[in-house]
Amino acid sequence: MQEPAITPELIESHGLKPEEYDLILEIIGREPTFTELGIFSAMWNEHCSYKSSKKWLRTLPTSGPQVICGPGENAGIVDIGDGDAVVFKMESHNHPSYIEPYQGAATGVGGILRDVFTMGARPIASMNSLSFGEPSHPKTRQLVNGVVEGIGGYGNCFGVPCAGGEVRFHPAYNGNCLVNAFAAGLVKTDSIFYSAASGVGMPVVYLGAKTGRDGVGGATMASAEFDDTIEEKRPTVQVGDPFTEKRLMEATLELMQTGAVISIQDMGAAGLTCSAVEMGDKGELGIKLNLECVPQREEGMSAYEMMLSESQERMLMVLKPEKEAEAKAVFEKWDLDFAIVGETIAEDRFLIMHNNEVKADLPLSKLSSSAPEYDRPWVPTAAAEALSDEDVPTIDPIDGLKALISSPNYAGKQWVYEQYDTTVMGDTARRPGAGSGIVRVHGTGKQLAFTSDVTPRYVKANPVEGGKQAVAEAYRNLCAVGALPLATTDNLNFGNPEKPEIMGQFVGAIKGIGEAVAALDMPIVSGNVSLYNETDGQGILPTPTIGAVGLIAEGEEAITGEVREGHIALLIGETTGHLGQSALLAEVFNREEGDAPAVDLEVEKRNGEFIRANRELIKACTDLGDGGLALAAFELAEEAGVGVQLDAGDTPSLFGEDQARYLVACNFDQAEALMLAAGQAGVTVASVGRFTGETVKLGGSEASLEELSQIFRSSFASAVA
Repeated sequence: MQEPAITPELIESHGLKPEEYDLILEIIGREPTFTELGIFSAMWNEHCSYKSSKKWLRTLPTSGPQVICGPGENAGIVDIGDGDAVVFKMESHNHPSYIEPYQGAATGVGGILRDVFTMGARPIASMNSLSFGEPSHPKTRQLVNGVVEGIGGYGNCFGVPCAGGEVRFHPAYNGNCLVNAFAAGLVKTDSIFYSAASGVGMPVVYLGAKTGRDGVGGATMASAEFDDTIEEKRPTVQVGDPFTEKRLMEATLELMQTGAVISIQDMGAAGLTCSAVEMGDKGELGIKLNLECVPQREEGMSAYEMMLSESQERMLMVLKPEKEAEAKAVFEKWDLDFAIVGETIAEDRFLIMHNNEVKADLPLSKLSSSAPEYDRPWVPTAAAEALSDEDVPTIDPIDGLKALISSPNYAGKQWVYEQYDTTVMGDTARRPGAGSGIVRVHGTGKQLAFTSDVTPRYVKANPVEGGKQAVAEAYRNLCAVGALPLATTDNLNFGNPEKPEIMGQFVGAIKGIGEAVAALDMPIVSGNVSLYNETDGQGILPTPTIGAVGLIAEGEEAITGEVREGHIALLIGETTGHLGQSALLAEVFNREEGDAPAVDLEVEKRNGEFIRANRELIKACTDLGDGGLALAAFELAEEAGVGVQLDAGDTPSLFGEDQARYLVACNFDQAEALMLAAGQAGVTVASVGRFTGETVKLGGSEASLEELSQIFRSSFASAVA
């Protein structure tokens, strides 16, 4: 096959800037081959190289006594005691999901699951954080239905429970939805596998499904803005097969027990290229590949196509040669391909052979370590103007509550999570829909809690406080179920980093996140950056999603009780009535004004520790976030089928979004004991009402719980189904 000439147009179509191509010429001292150009394009795009974000990612706290493995591997690993560890990560599949919703979302789930079991862990939980355009937009319903079906279709067939997540709608996502997928697994601390190759002359083995032409150039596509050529990008979206992935997991975990594995790497973004380069680079070795040995499902595939294909359900391994027969038998038993496709070499080379022709011969370390790194110009986001007293609207409290719960942003999400298997494996202790999900650590008395959080309106108004708030809310969600927050993973979704104002949002959010994870002892152990989330120059809201994991230790009880008739409603934390950037302003008055709420991390930590320390006095608990006290009280009441009466009737007290607050339900005697304990701990607490009857009463305004529940449970499906 005649390879195309290297022209400026071809270079641009590979997402490489002229100065980046000049650097390639400097590194290799000649014009690259077509395959080499593709390899550089894959390794140097934003999705794989983090060239616009590395400078700032290095500032994030990533270590702690609980951290076994921080960023840089397939997933992060945190110690949970007794020789057990939790492995977890969150990653985006935004661009593919907008182009092809079902397969984009499905393969996002598949990729994140592989990241977990590549480390030797068996997945036990998944989550997802989804952002869509306004429900009235002509593409939104198709996207919502396709994405949710894709997540369920893959996760349900694979057999991993969905523990939680979030769904939001905003016009800023009309041209670019966000699909962030999270997975967590369990591994013994003495059975963890890493990706660094070691030993010269070791066989490089291809495992799993065959290679096709699907997903060629996917990583490069994911590092560019969308325009009116979007439909032409459909072939860059991969196609997933969850049943093959299930077999791949079982075969991989069985293989690991044989002692055959030196190192192992998932084939994700940029496929064979990225997996081989990462293994070689981490082990300071070269890699030689013979592409005619790669299992192929299509005829006549070129070296370029094989190196850049993102076909799913594939792994790359460095094998102990004496274990080859044993390893091959495992994969043949599971009806999966097992092929020796190359070897490790001492020289710093990435040598690609196809039918006895050299298709690429590059210095391997330069593909990763010499990727461009940019210190992008950035401007701080201008300080938002605070709302004045005359700017604060008043509304009948029940009317305000109805407006919130009839919005798909705050209505019940049963339509979504009822399409996901939430109880497979039999260890789910708390299903989605009520704060953090909880999964038991099988065979022990321990439980793990999972949550995902961000409020993009806050981040846009004030990136530093918004970044802090995303971490703080994740912390509160874990504390509200009695879990000790352990660590976080981030999925940083932003627009075009070449625009100083967008880069300013990114830098501000990183600063806020870094400050919060340090103060709350929740280091970042893994994550993903997704930039260029723009269509025709219109960027998304800055959306730095925080996934967090917490531990309920052996002998501790989770706070998962239900509200009962006569329970007292206690508010932990101080209320000033902050309405800037609030859900009430946005949903009822169509106003996104004011500053984000301030986050006092010292108070967050103190109040969270208070909740965990006094769990035996608490029957039910939720943190206060969007919608303030009114929405939190309604959700607790609605879940239990018991009415609620709140004393306050003013808008700021009911709908304000001050941080570091929890709503607790308990008996009268327990309420007295909690108030006494709060006084001793220096924690602000107030009785704000009680759970009783069959109505929701906010100040002097009232409606039946049944009527409100019907609105809450039907509005999401009405908007998107």
